[in-house]
Amino acid sequence: MSDFRVKRPGPAISIIVPCYNERDNVAPMVAALGAALPGLDWEVIFVDDNSPDGTSNVARALSHADDRVRCIRRVGRRGLASAVIEGALAASGSMVAVIDGDLQHDETRLPLMFAALEAGADIAVGSRRVEGGTSAGLSSPARVWLSSQGIRMAQILTGTTLNDPMSGFFALRRSLFDQLAPKLVGQGFKILLDVVLAAQAPLKITEIPYEFRPRRAGESKLDALVMFQFAGLLIDKLLHGAVPLRFVAFAAVGSVGVLINLVVLLLAQRAGLTFGLAQTLGTFVAMIANFQMNNSLTYRTVRLKGPRYWRGLIIFVLGCGLGAVANVGIARSLHANSITAAGASAAGALVGVVWNYAISASLVWRG
Repeated sequence: MSDFRVKRPGPAISIIVPCYNERDNVAPMVAALGAALPGLDWEVIFVDDNSPDGTSNVARALSHADDRVRCIRRVGRRGLASAVIEGALAASGSMVAVIDGDLQHDETRLPLMFAALEAGADIAVGSRRVEGGTSAGLSSPARVWLSSQGIRMAQILTGTTLNDPMSGFFALRRSLFDQLAPKLVGQGFKILLDVVLAAQAPLKITEIPYEFRPRRAGESKLDALVMFQFAGLLIDKLLHGAVPLRFVAFAAVGSVGVLINLVVLLLAQRAGLTFGLAQTLGTFVAMIANFQMNNSLTYRTVRLKGPRYWRGLIIFVLGCGLGAVANVGIARSLHANSITAAGASAAGALVGVVWNYAISASLVWRG
């Protein structure tokens, strides 16, 4: 029994680090937090989405030597937002901070953020867009542009006065997070705005300037797909959750598929194919394109790979084929009962989209 130790009392501060393929940044992160938080009682929880580079192994090895280090390894679940939620709900501290695992956030600003909470702020946000803050660490002009457009879109659509709503660096009391957690969408790679908009009453927010540093190791996760998911979050909030976020994304992808179908149809007819063959080819190409886009965008966190990809593609094509039959059948029936052609067609299309989404959610992507 000599190997067992009496556990110390729970820490006052919990720092959540969502990570994926951040093996080389784990030990430097722990060392940086130790230097930034002298005299404070803290823990760090690495929430790893089953990184193939062994991030969770490194974090667990550190936890054996330092009981301030914890690790949650998630299998079959991916996404920064849901990782933050899971980590925060497992936290022991009365105050919770979120910081990226790539060392681009300035951990030395954490004491100021905790002091802001003690002074009465509901949320303290590390901001690149207030005086004294910079986005210098964004690796390219394209990423600077993506970030700026996301911020602008969030401010316009939600009316928030938050200067950096896409920040992944913030702190709040655990009690407030527990209150808001059931209302969070929990999808995608941005969660701060989700937290802010989940509150029924305006929150008192203090923005702390910091310098967004260049990444030391690994690869950036900010890309156009992240922005697609961020746009989906905004739409979900505007609709007050009345329509599932994935259904909105699925329908948007379907709209693109309609355009692809039309383009292929016209090109095939110009090449000499009959309308029937051209339409069949257009439909098939659109199905393949829709599957790929849904796999990359709508269901990014449960993306199919290898044999599961091909199995999913076959089921998707067969299921959408049945959806097309239902679409045409319902439209014809409604039109025969004095419904206008446009109305009948729209109703048939709606039934087809709902059918295809149901098939996709239940049989193709089950995550």
